[in-house]
Amino acid sequence: MHFSIPETEVRSGDGGSTYVAYNIHVNGVLHCRVRYSQLLGIHEQLKKEYGNNVVPAFPPKKLFTLTPAEVEQRREQLEKYMQAVRQDPLLGTSEIFNSFLRNAQQETQQIPTEHVQLDIYLANGQKLKVSILSSNQTEDVLEAVSSKLDLPDDLVGYFSLFLTKDGKDGICSFIRKLQEFELPYVSVTSLRNPDYKIVLRKSYWDSAYDSDVMEDLVGLDLLYIQTVSDIERGWILVNKEQHRQLKSLQEKASKKEFIRLSQTLKYYGYIKFDPCITDFPEKGCQVIVSAGNSELNFQVRLPNNQIKEGSFKVTRMRCWRVTSSVPMANGTANNSPGKSEIKLELSFEYLMSKDRLQWVTISSPQAIMMSICLQSMVDELMVKKSGGSIKKMLRKRPNGSLRRSESQQAVKSPPLLESPDSSREPVVKLSAKLTSVSLRGMNTSNSTNDMSANDFHSNSAFEGIGDDDL
Repeated sequence: MHFSIPETEVRSGDGGSTYVAYNIHVNGVLHCRVRYSQLLGIHEQLKKEYGNNVVPAFPPKKLFTLTPAEVEQRREQLEKYMQAVRQDPLLGTSEIFNSFLRNAQQETQQIPTEHVQLDIYLANGQKLKVSILSSNQTEDVLEAVSSKLDLPDDLVGYFSLFLTKDGKDGICSFIRKLQEFELPYVSVTSLRNPDYKIVLRKSYWDSAYDSDVMEDLVGLDLLYIQTVSDIERGWILVNKEQHRQLKSLQEKASKKEFIRLSQTLKYYGYIKFDPCITDFPEKGCQVIVSAGNSELNFQVRLPNNQIKEGSFKVTRMRCWRVTSSVPMANGTANNSPGKSEIKLELSFEYLMSKDRLQWVTISSPQAIMMSICLQSMVDELMVKKSGGSIKKMLRKRPNGSLRRSESQQAVKSPPLLESPDSSREPVVKLSAKLTSVSLRGMNTSNSTNDMSANDFHSNSAFEGIGDDDL
């Protein structure tokens, strides 16, 4: 998650007084608007629960009215504080912090708590209407969707809710995975744009977990329609013979065999992002990035229009970060709230060879979604390494879990596949430097980059290269 406070506002309070409001953006979008006193209050709660040694320092109070320069300084300090809390594995996942963000989001968007109908979409465009409270958090909504579909409780953790946006050409872009500190109804309603939708999709990367999901008929149907959708949109590549085999399996309603064949195809289980810009191997290159199989795959169009392909393995990324900036207009930044688009960049430090780390930058509106994918791939690798399971049992709250629906909604099968697009351009390997190798641990290498420790995500799955690997 990328937390930022890019701007402040002077707002009117009770009795005609004014106060400074801090606009907290999550993933480049306004999440909530809070006062300094509210942030100080959550800081005191965190200190009481976890102690002074765990909670980062908070910007001190001032006795007198702040000057514009002091307001800007406090904004920067609060931004760093929020980033530090969110990145702490204990504080960032605490119910104290997450409930504060949920309440602040609802208060900012001024959406009252009431019974509502929320549209949730499956990969094939099928729409489910779930009855929830407008104040239900992401976990509640996912549970309601699972009840609607009659998906077993032990499979709920294999799926997540994603915010997507339909483009002009019917292309669906993934914006982000909805987090535990969000209220999905508030998040999608506050955007006030029918192109934004909430989509149910599997939330794991290793295709070995498909076997768990396919043991249940509902899980099998969800995985099947997602696979068909990914093939149709060109995320999974198929040739004519593979297409013929897949269509034959569809006609026989052999869903498990269809998925197993799809698992052998290129880019199965990947998320494909919209075309964007990278500085590798040259600045200003157009690139299509895909995330999956513990890597970021690049299909780069070089200045000479040649297309090359290569992959950056997650285990060779020492760290990464997302940065946001407001494009300059006439030599100055446009600070008018809501009137300028924020430029997002994902940068990662990659181990190109035994003794050489290099920063690679991607400029994309989906940079935060890429970062979320990287983090979830790292988390999954670490769980597997420790011998754990990705099954996530839903927390049982005092008010009990949502009940199963009396009339479960069936998952509709997609139509048969159309012929593959033969016009897609062939690609060649980007560089021998990007080939997968056996990795072993190494100490953190020094970097000349000036990124501070609070700005980037360190990679607990990072591994080094030994002499025998070169």
